[in-house]
Amino acid sequence: MSYLLLVLFLVILCFSFVIFFGAPYLPVMSNSANQALELLNLSEGQTILDLGSGGGKVLRLAGRKKIRAIGYELNPILCLISYLTTIRYKSNVKVICGNFWSKELPDADAVFVFLLPKYMKKLDGKLKRMKLSHDLKLVSFAFEIPGKKPYFKKDNLFFYLYR
Repeated sequence: MSYLLLVLFLVILCFSFVIFFGAPYLPVMSNSANQALELLNLSEGQTILDLGSGGGKVLRLAGRKKIRAIGYELNPILCLISYLTTIRYKSNVKVICGNFWSKELPDADAVFVFLLPKYMKKLDGKLKRMKLSHDLKLVSFAFEIPGKKPYFKKDNLFFYLYR
């Protein structure tokens, strides 16, 4: 019984501590993930960063399209799920178990996020400080960047462009 309680405690801990860095795990619906990739209009070989990649839905969809996808996730359980569900796309998909806030992000063509509103302004600052070799597209699911007008909005997706 005590082992079961310990496992339960660890699972709850894995899913709850991430709220201090971005958002709790809420899966993005497949139609929204597909729509986000359509809005980003990426070609085979281009790169998308999924910041808070959860169970890897966006990573899988990108991998199927031969889009290079790099997912950052804090929750070790979700990292394992992402890794296992994207293993067939391992030549295009990489799962990084870690905090993207503390890392220098690699050069990419696009970013997908589903962060709480209080972190969107911080993300905007991080993306503005990146040394970009070309335009960077951002699609945010559900939440806008405060004080920044999106280029366009489609349903619950907000599209931004960084130059």
